[in-house]
Amino acid sequence: MWKQLKDVSPVTMNILIGTLFGRLATSMCIPFLAIYLTQEKNVSPSTTGAIIAISSLVGIASSFYGGYLSDLWGRKRVLLISVFAWGLVFVGFAFTHSIVGFFMMNALNGLCRSVFEPTSRAMLSDLTVEKNRLVIFNLRYTAINVGVTFGPLIGLKLGAAASTTPFIFAGITYFLYGIVLLYTLRKYNDKVNTTNNNLVQLKDAVQIVRKDHIFLYSLVGLVLCITGYSQFSSTLPQYFSSSELFKNGAELFSYLLTLNAITVIILQFPLIKIGKKYSPLVSIMIGNVVICLGLFGFAFSQELPLLILMMIIFTIGEILMFSMTDLLIDQLAKPDLKGTYFGAMGFTQLGNVIGPWIGGVLLEQFGANKPLYLFGTLVMITIIALPILLYVKYEMKKKSVAVNVAFPQ
Repeated sequence: MWKQLKDVSPVTMNILIGTLFGRLATSMCIPFLAIYLTQEKNVSPSTTGAIIAISSLVGIASSFYGGYLSDLWGRKRVLLISVFAWGLVFVGFAFTHSIVGFFMMNALNGLCRSVFEPTSRAMLSDLTVEKNRLVIFNLRYTAINVGVTFGPLIGLKLGAAASTTPFIFAGITYFLYGIVLLYTLRKYNDKVNTTNNNLVQLKDAVQIVRKDHIFLYSLVGLVLCITGYSQFSSTLPQYFSSSELFKNGAELFSYLLTLNAITVIILQFPLIKIGKKYSPLVSIMIGNVVICLGLFGFAFSQELPLLILMMIIFTIGEILMFSMTDLLIDQLAKPDLKGTYFGAMGFTQLGNVIGPWIGGVLLEQFGANKPLYLFGTLVMITIIALPILLYVKYEMKKKSVAVNVAFPQ
């Protein structure tokens, strides 16, 4: 791996390091937002779920266009606008007290993320030779989880479950990230794409993606996968904080968050070595099944050793799924529309809209003291992704055979 990093662009390293500190800041506050709203503001679980979900809902509406704009205007301009705007949004959270205000701030949070994320992934792809992209994409994933390892613990110490003050620290972090990114992009501007004069019009880009049925079915499968995974940041914290089965549930959940991140850091690259032997799609399908096993296991876990085991199982599924998602999209994308395809990947965030809402409804219906009904229903929804992704695998294999017949080696 280290040989592959010798020629890494300074811009790439900036994005990777900035991602680490950005996620450190974000994880100090966002994972505790559901607890803060329900415990401190007395907001109902379903309304809390809706506030959490609005971020992803806005992301769905804006990600495709954000990715397209990065193809049209260039990565540099879109990255800088979105990262500084993101800093302002986090500061805005700190001064918000109404339900409407939290809806607005989390909607803007989703907008900034859905523009910045596909643009940064597209830039990483631009600046990296194909054989090294899996390593770079997964270093980004590692950076995310290193940040998430310490963020919840810092947030807990700062009182994130009872205050919005940690959002100020998150805002400052993103401003600093933006300043360093601005300097690096100016210094190495010749290595970063600015505009694409040959880019197709927006309506044509929409048609290209809409007619790519393999890509569309992949998105549907990923939506269902993420529906299950989204319970980690919405239903699980509410479950732990309100269930009579746990004492100090909010604190317990913060430690499980840290365990999740540590597990990713330890197991990510060993699991990737195994995953590389198969296609990204196979890894994602296995990850979906393992996430379901972890979710279902939480229904039977009240003691700490079992909770640790279920979190490790859940995290293994997360690694298998997310470590290969960027590579799958990179493989499916048209060469001149990578930003657009990574932007269209934002539609998978529908899972982060459906998931928290369903979780909130189920919590209101069954309560936190009937975990079998709660997690059993969530698993049944999530596992539907498996037959859809199997169909995608069949179509990709059929397309590959057709290409090989048309263009024999």
